[in-house]
Amino acid sequence: MNVSRLLLPLLFPVVLQGCSSSDKPPDGAALFKTCASCHQVGLNARSGFGPQLNGVFGRRAGSTPDYAYSPAMKASGIVWDERTLSAFLQDPEKVVPGTRMRFWGIGDARERKALLDHLRTFQDLH
Repeated sequence: MNVSRLLLPLLFPVVLQGCSSSDKPPDGAALFKTCASCHQVGLNARSGFGPQLNGVFGRRAGSTPDYAYSPAMKASGIVWDERTLSAFLQDPEKVVPGTRMRFWGIGDARERKALLDHLRTFQDLH
């Protein structure tokens, strides 16, 4: 008896379920909840353990006046855009060696994009 013929009908619903759930785009607001332990966005956002992230696109790294950045961040010369933010979120230490941001990074490109799309909604709040 061929065991794979017996297992295929049992596995098919699992395969379909896996496909449909991975097609759902990541929720940037939900992803930001992890970031919110250090960063704020929105009205009255302030720097705290990390800099506030309103208006981050187009901002020079290390330039928010109410946050004490690492010397590495201040000297990085980075201007935050989609590409630089995505690279930083993937591997902060690789992009800015010596950064004080202690974060392992987000390996999933779809999650990084969802998070950046969420941050973009706060672009006009400086």
